[in-house]
Amino acid sequence: MTSTPAAPLVLFVAFPGMGLLDLTGPQTVFWCAAKRMAERGLVPYERHTVSADGGLVVTAEGVALDTLPAAQFAGRAIDTILVPGAPGISAVLADVGTTVDWIAGAAPHARRVTSVCTGAFLLAQGGLLDGRRVATHWNMADVLEQRFPALEVDREAIFVRQDPVWTSAGVTAGIDLALALVEEDCGRALAMDVARELVVFMKRAGGQAQESELLRAQVRDDAAFDALHGWILDNLHDAGLTVERLAARVHMSARNFARVYKQKTGRPPAKAVELFRIGAAKRMLEQSEANLAQVARQCGFGDEDRMCTAFRRNLGETPSAYRKRLAGA
Repeated sequence: MTSTPAAPLVLFVAFPGMGLLDLTGPQTVFWCAAKRMAERGLVPYERHTVSADGGLVVTAEGVALDTLPAAQFAGRAIDTILVPGAPGISAVLADVGTTVDWIAGAAPHARRVTSVCTGAFLLAQGGLLDGRRVATHWNMADVLEQRFPALEVDREAIFVRQDPVWTSAGVTAGIDLALALVEEDCGRALAMDVARELVVFMKRAGGQAQESELLRAQVRDDAAFDALHGWILDNLHDAGLTVERLAARVHMSARNFARVYKQKTGRPPAKAVELFRIGAAKRMLEQSEANLAQVARQCGFGDEDRMCTAFRRNLGETPSAYRKRLAGA
């Protein structure tokens, strides 16, 4: 008589001050995946939210979550441990020693250990990230690397897989991470069904940048050049976006525009246009079947060689290598 396979045990780790969406985003993905697994006759995930002592845990947003004591699962084979981050991670780390100890002790008995956002700090504190490439929230990348110099922070990735450890970028990137975990376990078709039900993209590939160039430009300063940036994005197909044309759009002389633009945004206008073109090209490479020549023309590079040069200069790889890497992510 054939025995029924054990349900994969997924433990979501809670601690005071954690970010609510860091936890509930992946929880919802695994909940939905468990439904789909049962419909297909698969043994669904067994899912529990745990904390060091059990009981109510209050998130940074003030929501109290009921949890089970982590010790309740001692001796159990754990499939996945998922650790959320916290907005005030530096203060949180001072109070979660017991949680970090449990994660470090349970990790060798788990098939994989994962973190969302600044949850990487807890994994690093537990010695689980030494020598690994990791992702975290873009705004905390420098802090993570300075505090834990034995790891390497990938500042661009939505998530990074370094078996048996997976780490993701900030907040909603935890949903991308969870979908990738479900895809690995259950296949792309089931993961696609989950994504459709949750009305999210199947996945932003692990190598996709956390921030668009437009977002970077917006957060650097005030709205002085927001309208210009919108116009640039609408006209990227035009290979003739010169400094003179951009200056004319904002009614400035070319010389004064170049000076003020660099002062406001931190880079010359020509460099900004190049980065906007690269961002658009990356999206086309990720989401379309267009060949490199078509991508180059539509993004205003003019030809494939110029696009390749820009990619190498800014990303350290060619457009074809970028597309190939994402296809295998």
